[in-house]
Amino acid sequence: MPNIRVLRDMKARELVKANEVIRRAYLYVARNESLPPQVRHQAQLQLNTFGRYTRPTSVKNRCSESGRGRGIMSEFALCRYQFRLKALNNEIPGVRKASW
Repeated sequence: MPNIRVLRDMKARELVKANEVIRRAYLYVARNESLPPQVRHQAQLQLNTFGRYTRPTSVKNRCSESGRGRGIMSEFALCRYQFRLKALNNEIPGVRKASW
Protein backbone atom coordinates (compact mmCIF):
# COMPACT_ATOMS: atom_id res chain seq x y z
CA MET A 1 0.00 0.00 0.00
CA PRO A 2 1.47 3.39 -0.96
CA ASN A 3 2.01 5.88 1.83
CA ILE A 4 0.38 9.29 2.07
CA ARG A 5 3.21 11.09 0.24
CA VAL A 6 2.84 8.88 -2.81
CA LEU A 7 -0.95 9.27 -2.77
CA ARG A 8 -0.61 13.06 -2.53
CA ASP A 9 1.82 13.06 -5.45
CA MET A 10 -0.52 10.89 -7.54
CA LYS A 11 -3.39 13.30 -6.79
CA ALA A 12 -1.23 16.28 -7.77
CA ARG A 13 -0.24 14.62 -11.06
CA GLU A 14 -3.88 13.96 -11.95
CA LEU A 15 -4.98 17.51 -11.14
CA VAL A 16 -2.08 19.08 -13.04
CA LYS A 17 -2.90 16.99 -16.08
CA ALA A 18 -6.62 17.84 -15.89
CA ASN A 19 -6.06 21.61 -15.57
CA GLU A 20 -2.94 22.10 -17.67
CA VAL A 21 -4.58 23.59 -20.79
CA ILE A 22 -6.77 26.04 -18.88
CA ARG A 23 -3.90 27.17 -16.65
CA ARG A 24 -1.64 27.72 -19.67
CA ALA A 25 -4.32 29.82 -21.37
CA TYR A 26 -4.79 32.03 -18.30
CA LEU A 27 -1.02 32.36 -17.90
CA TYR A 28 -0.67 33.43 -21.51
CA VAL A 29 -3.36 36.08 -21.10
CA ALA A 30 -1.97 37.29 -17.76
CA ARG A 31 1.56 37.69 -19.16
CA ASN A 32 0.61 39.19 -22.53
CA GLU A 33 1.48 42.87 -22.23
CA SER A 34 -0.34 43.83 -25.42
CA LEU A 35 -3.71 43.16 -23.75
CA PRO A 36 -5.49 45.73 -21.57
CA PRO A 37 -4.67 45.64 -17.84
CA GLN A 38 -8.26 44.77 -16.86
CA VAL A 39 -8.22 41.59 -18.94
CA ARG A 40 -4.82 40.60 -17.58
CA HIS A 41 -6.01 41.23 -14.03
CA GLN A 42 -9.10 39.06 -14.55
CA ALA A 43 -6.91 36.25 -15.89
CA GLN A 44 -4.67 36.55 -12.82
CA LEU A 45 -7.71 36.35 -10.53
CA GLN A 46 -8.85 33.22 -12.35
CA LEU A 47 -5.40 31.69 -11.85
CA ASN A 48 -5.68 32.38 -8.14
CA THR A 49 -8.90 30.36 -7.91
CA PHE A 50 -7.17 27.12 -8.92
CA GLY A 51 -6.38 24.65 -6.16
CA ARG A 52 -3.03 24.03 -4.58
CA TYR A 53 -2.30 20.78 -6.39
CA THR A 54 -3.01 22.13 -9.89
CA ARG A 55 0.39 23.84 -10.10
CA PRO A 56 3.02 21.87 -12.02
CA THR A 57 5.59 22.65 -9.32
CA SER A 58 3.58 20.63 -6.79
CA VAL A 59 4.54 17.41 -8.59
CA LYS A 60 7.63 15.78 -7.12
CA ASN A 61 9.28 12.59 -8.27
CA ARG A 62 8.91 9.99 -5.55
CA CYS A 63 9.82 6.35 -5.18
CA SER A 64 6.81 4.22 -6.03
CA GLU A 65 7.80 1.63 -3.40
CA SER A 66 8.86 3.65 -0.36
CA GLY A 67 7.69 7.20 -1.08
CA ARG A 68 11.21 8.58 -0.67
CA GLY A 69 11.73 11.94 -2.39
CA ARG A 70 15.50 11.87 -2.86
CA GLY A 71 17.81 9.81 -5.01
CA ILE A 72 15.10 8.93 -7.54
CA MET A 73 15.89 7.19 -10.81
CA SER A 74 13.07 8.65 -12.87
CA GLU A 75 13.14 5.97 -15.58
CA PHE A 76 12.13 3.36 -13.01
CA ALA A 77 10.35 5.61 -10.46
CA LEU A 78 12.48 4.03 -7.72
CA CYS A 79 14.90 5.44 -5.19
CA ARG A 80 18.46 4.20 -5.43
CA TYR A 81 18.08 1.73 -2.56
CA GLN A 82 14.91 0.12 -3.93
CA PHE A 83 16.49 0.09 -7.39
CA ARG A 84 19.48 -1.78 -6.01
CA LEU A 85 17.32 -4.33 -4.19
CA LYS A 86 15.19 -5.01 -7.25
CA ALA A 87 18.20 -5.19 -9.55
CA LEU A 88 19.90 -7.74 -7.30
CA ASN A 89 16.72 -9.85 -7.23
CA ASN A 90 16.41 -9.65 -11.05
CA GLU A 91 13.03 -7.91 -10.80
CA ILE A 92 13.99 -5.17 -13.29
CA PRO A 93 14.34 -6.50 -16.84
CA GLY A 94 17.59 -5.64 -18.56
CA VAL A 95 19.38 -4.51 -15.38
CA ARG A 96 22.05 -6.54 -13.65
CA LYS A 97 24.96 -5.88 -11.37
CA ALA A 98 28.10 -4.87 -13.18
CA SER A 99 31.19 -7.04 -12.87
CA TRP A 100 34.45 -6.62 -14.69
